[in-house]
Amino acid sequence: MVFEAKLEMFRNRLEKVNRHLSKLARRKNIEAYRIYDHDLPEFPFCVERYGSHICLSEYKRKHGMDPDFHSSWMQACLQIINAVLQVPLENIHSRVRQRKLGRQGQYQKSEREEENEFFKIAENGLWFWVNLDEYLDTGLFLDHRDTRQLVREQCAQKRMLNLFAYTGSFSVYAAAGGASLVTTVDLSNTYLDWAKRNMQSNGFEGPAYQFERADVKQWLEQLPANSYDVIVMDPPTFSNSKRMNDVLDLQVDHVQLIRACIRSLSPTGVLFFSTNYRGFRLDAEALSDLNVKDITRLTTPFDFEGKLNRLCFSIRP
Repeated sequence: MVFEAKLEMFRNRLEKVNRHLSKLARRKNIEAYRIYDHDLPEFPFCVERYGSHICLSEYKRKHGMDPDFHSSWMQACLQIINAVLQVPLENIHSRVRQRKLGRQGQYQKSEREEENEFFKIAENGLWFWVNLDEYLDTGLFLDHRDTRQLVREQCAQKRMLNLFAYTGSFSVYAAAGGASLVTTVDLSNTYLDWAKRNMQSNGFEGPAYQFERADVKQWLEQLPANSYDVIVMDPPTFSNSKRMNDVLDLQVDHVQLIRACIRSLSPTGVLFFSTNYRGFRLDAEALSDLNVKDITRLTTPFDFEGKLNRLCFSIRP
């Protein structure tokens, strides 16, 4: 009886948030958005819609259930998600979500053996390829949806640089905003290829759209002054990849990274800097000569209100 009562609580909560968020998503022409994120302690899930698919992440924890009971519990939860969200069971992609330092795990494939196809979803009139099974992240960070739109609005006839670019979603938005030059920099060939595919799917091809495989920390040091008008930087919290010449520790290195970006900006340019490291503290004293504005609240999407675990700043010379 307790089991069924708790499942009914989950059903009611999912129905309530879905009814509200789905209306907002339709109004905003958004196909990918977060519906539920650990709203009830007994159901530690993150539920996200990607078009006609659902990404269901169970937060790893000591749940105290034996394997058989946990399997039954998961099946019951899947049936509720299927019924409430009206998504076929075969389109619900389940995974276990572990806490990791920032986004350092985004370049790793998951341990799932099967390889499912990529598919496209629409966001603000643009198309993005996502994969809900093969990688630890899906290919599109939903929490930066409004930040992407803000960048788009800033990029008309501007030179834009996207650092630690992942799958290039900011680059797509910059190109859609009329940027005269878009440079996408990442250390992973896999994600640069994904970024190229995203750009091409939106009709952005040619010499104005450049892709650089590089260690951002080293690459920035060689970048001339006044090279770009808009820079986006969303670094991992920590990285010691074998492909890097140095270790990156964001808390230690963020002043150096920000200074390098500012040197490369035009006098009227802007750097959008963000991090999802919960313990991050911006060194305001070391950056006191710059115009730093916390835009976290401004860039919080409707489906992350009250639950956003990242910071975002606009920084100008």
